[in-house]
Amino acid sequence: MFMSKKLWCFVGGVFFGTIGTKILSSKDAKKVYVQLAAAGLRGKEYMMDTVANVQDAASDILAEAKEINEERKREEEETIIDDTDI
Repeated sequence: MFMSKKLWCFVGGVFFGTIGTKILSSKDAKKVYVQLAAAGLRGKEYMMDTVANVQDAASDILAEAKEINEERKREEEETIIDDTDI
């Protein structure tokens, strides 16, 4: 009985493996794969556009932050010069 159970499991696995391979290589399955790949590429394009927009915004923010720091540095230097004149 135990041997026949193993044998039936093996036969069932071979059967479903064979049918699964046929199903996965069918024309309908290939159409699904193409649609999934196309959706993946659209998603990649969207993400790349989003990343580019974020990078542009980040570079603008960085440039403005540098300007603010340079302005503060100039103001501090002017304050120090004014203090030494007294």
